[in-house]
Amino acid sequence: MKRSDSLSPERETKVKTEEKDRDREKRREKKRSRSRDRDKKRSRSPDRKERKRSRSRERKRSRSRDRDRKRSRSRERRDKKRARSRSPHRSSKSSREKKDTVHVKKDPEEDEEDKVKKEPLSLEELLARRKAEEEALSKPKFLSKEDRAALAVKRRQEAVAQQRQVQEEERKKRMDFIHQGQKSMDDSYERERRERRERRERGDRGERGEEETEGGERSKVREEKDKEKEINAIKERYLGIIKKKRRVRRLNDRKFVFDWAADEDTSVDYNPLYKERHCVQMFGRGHIAGIDLKAQIKDQSKFYGELMEQRRTKEEKDQEIKRLNKVKQKEQKQKWDDRHWTQKSLEEMIERDWRIFREDYSITTKGGRIPNPLRTWKEASLTEEINNIIKDLGYKEPTPIQRQAIPIGLQNRDIIGVAETGSGKTLAFLIPLLIWIESLPKIVRNEDADQGPYAIILAPTRELAQQIEEETLKFGRRLGIRTVAVIGGLSREEQGFKLRMGCEIVIATPGRLIDVLENRYLVLSQCTYVVMDEADRMIDMGFEPDVQKILEYLPVTNQKPDTEEAEDVEKLKANFATKRKYRQTVMFTATMPPQVERLARSYLRRPAVVYIGSAGKPTERTQQVVYLVKEGEKKNKLKEILNRGIEPPIIIFVNQKKGCDVLARSLEKMGFNACTLHGGKGQEQREFALNNLKQGAKDILVATDVAGRGIDIQDVSMVINYDMSKNIEDYTHRIGRTGRAGKSGKAVTFLTSSDGPVMYDLKQTILDSPVSTCPPELANHPDAQHKPGTVLTKKRREETIFA
Repeated sequence: MKRSDSLSPERETKVKTEEKDRDREKRREKKRSRSRDRDKKRSRSPDRKERKRSRSRERKRSRSRDRDRKRSRSRERRDKKRARSRSPHRSSKSSREKKDTVHVKKDPEEDEEDKVKKEPLSLEELLARRKAEEEALSKPKFLSKEDRAALAVKRRQEAVAQQRQVQEEERKKRMDFIHQGQKSMDDSYERERRERRERRERGDRGERGEEETEGGERSKVREEKDKEKEINAIKERYLGIIKKKRRVRRLNDRKFVFDWAADEDTSVDYNPLYKERHCVQMFGRGHIAGIDLKAQIKDQSKFYGELMEQRRTKEEKDQEIKRLNKVKQKEQKQKWDDRHWTQKSLEEMIERDWRIFREDYSITTKGGRIPNPLRTWKEASLTEEINNIIKDLGYKEPTPIQRQAIPIGLQNRDIIGVAETGSGKTLAFLIPLLIWIESLPKIVRNEDADQGPYAIILAPTRELAQQIEEETLKFGRRLGIRTVAVIGGLSREEQGFKLRMGCEIVIATPGRLIDVLENRYLVLSQCTYVVMDEADRMIDMGFEPDVQKILEYLPVTNQKPDTEEAEDVEKLKANFATKRKYRQTVMFTATMPPQVERLARSYLRRPAVVYIGSAGKPTERTQQVVYLVKEGEKKNKLKEILNRGIEPPIIIFVNQKKGCDVLARSLEKMGFNACTLHGGKGQEQREFALNNLKQGAKDILVATDVAGRGIDIQDVSMVINYDMSKNIEDYTHRIGRTGRAGKSGKAVTFLTSSDGPVMYDLKQTILDSPVSTCPPELANHPDAQHKPGTVLTKKRREETIFA
């Protein structure tokens, strides 16, 4: 037993050493595998299959070694167990035999492999391995489709890169050549050297002689041209031969149409001394002294007339008579056409007359295919009953908004009316509605009473709704049209009862109308007319969501198509006369904020826009400048303004005809091109002056108020009121000549102490303009503090108390 105990620790140590050797071997194996991997990564040999095979062989060998080691360990454990169970002699014997068997069992090939692994490769082995790799590379290799595609892409990229490189080199050479050429051209020294070299190359005297002859020919041609110019100048000066300049016709030139009548010119001299000027009779000048000048001219014309009469043939006399008759007819026609629109019938009105009419009533329209405005109630083609009501109510003439909005409404078109409160908008949207309701039979109206009203009129406040109701009832009671006001502050049940009884028109505020609709007191199944009065104020008060909600209750079946049909007059008129007419939406507003435009885009179809008053007028784009001067300082101030630099054309307005001619002569002396226009000139002279200004032959037009209305001269940069007009309306028309067609302009006015009655209105006009500044001299002037004709009461603190 002792012997066996002494042997067992040796065996244990031996086993431990074997295990340590195996661990070392594993570590070395791992290091070798890592180095092999690195070598494989570094080497780019295509023979991957050989490598995979060698790796698989090595893995198999390592697995077989591990299996052998496990088997040997299991055998050793079994031997230990047997040794413990047997006698000590046997055990010692068996252990010795085991030792021998262990030594015998060890494979010599494995020992050789271990030695090979431990030792580095020899030179022969390295050469053999390299030779094998070269043989593998020399063998033909078959590429896959992906490899061929990759190689083709790579070759194409290399070719493109090479081509780009060649192009870049050529471009650099070209740019260097251009830079060198520019440098040599800019360098004065290089230029001189080049010229000297050229002269040196020519060298021959013959060439120099040719150059001299060429120079002589050039000088001869120049002398001939100068001589020809000199002869033409002499002819023009002494023979009166004027070379006509070629007339250049501009695209925007049109035949001028005079937009005034002769009776509009108020600058007439009633003094007989100025009306009939005395002609000073002197010797010479072709007249005899002491005999009336007019009589002499009459006798001369009579003598020459008789002489020409004797010499003329019968055909020439007949031709002259025909010519005189044509001239007479033309003059009569001109007089007939130049009448004011108030003197013409509706059939005789032309486009020019309608333009003057709209300007007189400050009507501006937009939207295309807009009908002409109303001149009188008789021309409106209204029913007899409505005409009688209008006459009884005392409405003598329609207001500007009524003149333009009623014809548009009768065409069943949508309208946006921009006008101030109190401009007669109620009647403008009521009359087309009343005419349509009146065209429906009363039986039809009674049958459809449960379908709701035909029209809804929305107002922002109760007071405005009640005011509209009063106006509507004036017409509705006599025409048998029922009207109900749905506003807050009154009993909802009572309003609901009236609505159930049936009505044609509902006037409402947005909040109460939504309440009535939600509680089913009212339906809008046949509503074809929607009016939004004071739309901008409604939106300012926060009613925009309510208005949109109300409009959603309307039926979609009667909406207009958003096509050209919404502007076709004939189709809309035919539809207007039917029971199921298109829905018509009318919106009246004082301003056009973005919210109103959004509503209009959503619910209006191709609307016609009507501006009344100052909306969109030229005064908003015209800068107004005022100078307070004395009467004698006007000319110097005008000269100072014109000397700053002007951009023609310019219009200068004066109040009198004689002042017009005097000022024009003064401007000619100062060196400015000026022409005149006033009521004392004939038609041809007026046309000549305006054509000169339009074509650029003249820079300044000096005119009276006859040029203040209707004159359309493009790109007038400045208007100067040399004499201030007698009223603010004429001033507005004057400055309206500039800042037209969306362009900006400037208006300069000279004020004197005699212009006190206009100062207050002028101050208000300047203050209303967004681009003008009122000077302190005008703002603080006593005549500009209050309107002429108003009675002022002194404040208590300004009163003087006498004790």
